[in-house]
Amino acid sequence: MLNWYDWIFLFVGILIIVLCLLQGGKSEGASGAITGGGLNVFVKTKERGAEKVISILTLILAGIFFFIAMLIKILG
Repeated sequence: MLNWYDWIFLFVGILIIVLCLLQGGKSEGASGAITGGGLNVFVKTKERGAEKVISILTLILAGIFFFIAMLIKILG
């Protein structure tokens, strides 16, 4: 039977997966390398708006996920 922290661990893991899938790609991938596209590799682009919020939420949830993993290891 799952404990309360196992359920939270599972929920946070699913949220991380969803947030990672919502994030846009930061490069063109292999097709850009083959065709020569995406030559602006070193141009700085800042995340703004929803992209920044999703990135921050992903980072926070990753920290929570790590903390809960350590908690489960200590309590288990």
